[in-house]
Amino acid sequence: MERFPRAEVLRASPPLFASPRLDRLTRVRPIVPPAIFVPVILLTAVVGFERLAAAEAVLGLAGGYVFWTLCEYWIHRSLFHLEPSGAVGSRIHYIIHGVHHEHPNDPLRLVMPPVVTVPAAAAFFGLFVLALGTPLAFPVTAGFFSGYLIYDLVHYALHHARPKGRVGRWFHQLHMRHHFEDEERGYGVSAPYWDFVFRTASSRATTPRPRR
Repeated sequence: MERFPRAEVLRASPPLFASPRLDRLTRVRPIVPPAIFVPVILLTAVVGFERLAAAEAVLGLAGGYVFWTLCEYWIHRSLFHLEPSGAVGSRIHYIIHGVHHEHPNDPLRLVMPPVVTVPAAAAFFGLFVLALGTPLAFPVTAGFFSGYLIYDLVHYALHHARPKGRVGRWFHQLHMRHHFEDEERGYGVSAPYWDFVFRTASSRATTPRPRR
């Protein structure tokens, strides 16, 4: 049996679908999420600030962002790491997240594909409109989408960059421990503080201390 370098195994993920067209939908370059979501974030933020007092719009932005970080944690913990029994359930889990854990360095499978994010974004916007009404839904949406975009780009950077700052190295270490030490801990990627709140932080995780 031919042996491949570990780095290549971690990088080269197999096709998820027999159809090349379907499989291409699962491979995304990191420029794609900003190209889609930055205009939407700017538009919803502008509408929010035009129709609300500045303080209300800022609170909406902040609330949307915080809500995203909580969703990020629970989606990763409850959906991405749900491993149902049976062949169909295992296949779905592998497509959703299992392939990323087997091949975590594939650069085309580190940000979420638009075929997933665009419908999900539309659904969340509709939820915010129903729950909060307009115009408050607009800045909340801008904050929520900003949080998602930060998550996607941070996730990509943690796999393809080596942060030099203290905080950046801390983020990197936490996520690598999730991949290579204990995948039942460290669910927060861009917001690892939720792991401390819900007691799923790595046993060796400590908050970074400023230099004296």
